[in-house]
Amino acid sequence: MNPVIPDLSTPAGWLPLVFLFLMALAMLAYVVLDGYDLGVGILLRRAGSEAERDTMIAAIGPFWDANETWLVLGVGLLLVAFPVAHGVILGALYLPVALMLIGLILRGVAFDFRVKARAQFKPWWDRTFYAGSLIAALSQGWMLGRFVTGFGSVPLDYVFAAATALGLTAGYALLGAGWLLIKTEGELQQRARRWAQGAVALTALGVLAISLATPLVSERIAAKWFSFPNILLLAPIPLMSAALFGVIVLLLRRFPAKGWHWVPFAATVGIFTLAFHGLAYSLFPYVVPERTTAWQAAAAPESLMVIFVGACVVLPCIIGYTAFAYWVFRGKAQALHYG
Repeated sequence: MNPVIPDLSTPAGWLPLVFLFLMALAMLAYVVLDGYDLGVGILLRRAGSEAERDTMIAAIGPFWDANETWLVLGVGLLLVAFPVAHGVILGALYLPVALMLIGLILRGVAFDFRVKARAQFKPWWDRTFYAGSLIAALSQGWMLGRFVTGFGSVPLDYVFAAATALGLTAGYALLGAGWLLIKTEGELQQRARRWAQGAVALTALGVLAISLATPLVSERIAAKWFSFPNILLLAPIPLMSAALFGVIVLLLRRFPAKGWHWVPFAATVGIFTLAFHGLAYSLFPYVVPERTTAWQAAAAPESLMVIFVGACVVLPCIIGYTAFAYWVFRGKAQALHYG
């Protein structure tokens, strides 16, 4: 049965849509921005020397903590704008959320303590940073898979969640390798190229497997994908994704292509954006898949209006200082020094 959509000319109609868009924007920004520094953390164990690990840390040092702001914003919007959905989602995902937070805490502690540790203990903190990054990435992928299936309990739902966890982790590794192609040079940059070549194959396999499995775990999504004219409107997403994968593979084979170091990372961001667009289209208008729509889960229109005014102030500030930080720390990562 199709969900009932209220009159969109009233605040009760359009405000939930606005907050649904803002929440989606925050989560996409988090996946892309924190995704690449999680990816660098996942790749840290593969560095050839301590100097390379230092350079990898320096490549994300000015950004990684601020990138997590988008996660706080997204979850905060879920809490204040869709309190009913917040309770259902966080209740169903209690364990993976706890694991993700443990992973993020490990990353933060390791990032600071590796600075102060004695030489013999520094590799342990590097391993801790790697472990925290891997735990956070796998937990986020598992949560996404469970969310898409509406927290179903049949074996296929758990297999889908596990595949999503592996696919998202591979995608983060590809983002991280792409970021290192931009921020590093020399032997480390060549290592990043090889890491990207391995990660792009795993990411493509993960995207393909998840795309094939999604209509199998949700009859509603299957009907939405393969009905006419929806199938024609959705066709550009897999075609454009395949083209972007082709661009990444081609450039990595011919690397270094002068002036094109940024393209593999940008193409990976494009793939994530297309996948996110397809996911958002598939799930809309549900906040809790197959259970609760945005309008059913939304807070009172009067409350949403107050929060909307606050969001109009806070969101430009977050975008502004994020853009400023990336502008200030543009260019290649410098040698790591601690004063």
